[in-house]
Amino acid sequence: MFRRFFRYLRALIMGKLDELENPQVIIDEAIREMKETQIKNRERAVQAITQKNNLQGLVAQEEREVRNLESKAELALKQGNRELARSLLRQKALHDRTLEQMRVSLKQAEETAQAVKVAIQRDEERVRQKHAEALALKTQMKQAEIQITINKALDDFQMGNVNQSWDRAEERIKTMQSEAAARAEVASTSMGSRIAALEDQQADAESDRMLEELEAKLGMRTSTEAASVTTTAAADSEDSVDKQLQELEQRIQRQ
Repeated sequence: MFRRFFRYLRALIMGKLDELENPQVIIDEAIREMKETQIKNRERAVQAITQKNNLQGLVAQEEREVRNLESKAELALKQGNRELARSLLRQKALHDRTLEQMRVSLKQAEETAQAVKVAIQRDEERVRQKHAEALALKTQMKQAEIQITINKALDDFQMGNVNQSWDRAEERIKTMQSEAAARAEVASTSMGSRIAALEDQQADAESDRMLEELEAKLGMRTSTEAASVTTTAAADSEDSVDKQLQELEQRIQRQ
């Protein structure tokens, strides 16, 4: 805790507080603290197991002392030395009480050592899980940084002027296409009208000729007059055709 506070204070003084608030720095700092805590917990576990082993040694030593005193008391009693046997049994009773207390302490130490072992296993599992979570968080952070970079690039990518120019070009092309279609329609209509008029004139001339021939046949007009009329009509028709042809050529040249 004090180390973290000192790092924050140093970063604040050196103007690097933003770097300290970097998510990756925070994750690495948390992992480092977990490893330090894990090392301390392992050391505590070693100390607890060491105390348990020491108690086991003391209990074994005390048990041997009790058995030794009992053997000596038995030997003294066999030799008829009742007072010595009594003294040895008194010492044995003291060691028995001490041994009983030591066995209680040993049981507690064994339970504590077992609990410490379980805690160490859980702590190691938690550290492994946090390592995996840290890796996932770093991956998510990288993805977020990439997405932010892409979004900034899209924000800086201006398409307004390009779209406006594109719209103007499309509108101009549509106008040109409409104008071309209109000109083609006008040209087609004008030429068709002239051709139709020419055909009508030719039909009229042919009708006049046939009428003159019929009148001549019926004796209503002489052959010379009919021929003259026919020739005149044909000449007029030919002049009209030539005139219309010239006008059509001039109009096409103007277009």
